[in-house]
Amino acid sequence: MAGVTIANVVKHYGPLEILKSVSIDIADGEFVVLVGPSGCGKSTLLRMLAGLETITGGEIFIGDRLVNDLPPKDRDIAMVFQSYALYPHMTVADNMAFSLKLKKVEKSARDSKIKAAADILGLTALLDRYPRQLSGGQRQRVAMGRAIVRDPQVFLFDEPLSNLDAKLRVQVRSEIKEMHQRLGTTTIYVTHDQIEAMTMADKIVVMREGHIEQIGTPLDLYDRPANMFVAGFIGSPAMNFLYGSPEGAGFDLGNGLSLPFAAAASTRTLGIRPEHVRIDPNGIPAIVSLIEPTGAETQVVFRLGDQTLTAALRERVAVRPGDKLNIALDVDQLHQFDRNQQRVG
Repeated sequence: MAGVTIANVVKHYGPLEILKSVSIDIADGEFVVLVGPSGCGKSTLLRMLAGLETITGGEIFIGDRLVNDLPPKDRDIAMVFQSYALYPHMTVADNMAFSLKLKKVEKSARDSKIKAAADILGLTALLDRYPRQLSGGQRQRVAMGRAIVRDPQVFLFDEPLSNLDAKLRVQVRSEIKEMHQRLGTTTIYVTHDQIEAMTMADKIVVMREGHIEQIGTPLDLYDRPANMFVAGFIGSPAMNFLYGSPEGAGFDLGNGLSLPFAAAASTRTLGIRPEHVRIDPNGIPAIVSLIEPTGAETQVVFRLGDQTLTAALRERVAVRPGDKLNIALDVDQLHQFDRNQQRVG
């Protein structure tokens, strides 16, 4: 196992700059998730780590080895792809053994590694089957098993759950996390799904348009987002944003509405998580716009003048669109952002 250092990495395709001086330090054994919208550069960065894309500038170290110019086979990494990339004419066992055969590993050692990986992933009963005889979740576990038997220094996952349905995604997500806890191998995982990032990562790297917006633990990013992009990207339902300006001891929302919150002079936007909004007869007036019961909670969208606010209510509420009632915000949980969308305070 080894840590990974990404130092001022740049990637150009002709005049198009895909990655803009990206730097990340990943500790040995850490599970790091690269997350961001499509086109932010996260998969390109992963492919550069794997040696599948050339590096325009900067340095990548795996352990203490500079790997910029090393071919993929010499980097001691194992990659799990979105598309599984299994050989259809090979059994599960043969798919898992393929890289070991190329390395001329003795059959007894191959069998031992395959058995151990199959035990970890619950594949023992499937070793004689072919990929066409497996479900999507089983195929992804085979792809993971093929990576495990290589005993690499680093695992790379490129959106491995994108082809699975919602229930399978939750299951395989748990299996990947359990695998990491058992093996302790440094893992770098790419996804556009912030729920995957929050539930799996030791550390999250939020990317946008080729650069890093923020790096931190899941709760660091959730509780103290550096800017409005991170605040709106991390968390589901997304953070609410209310636009206005400080006015005395309140925050003026327009349309005659004001929040009882003394914001900093530079604040132009307040952020509040939906779970920190509640119905309160002493709160500010609002109109119910939409109700979405999810079982464990009810999400209610309110209109405050010309702005909207979503509340995630744990209690069952008997309200309808158009109802008028009052709501309150937990002022201790308000986030402040300036005109440049950066965190204030």
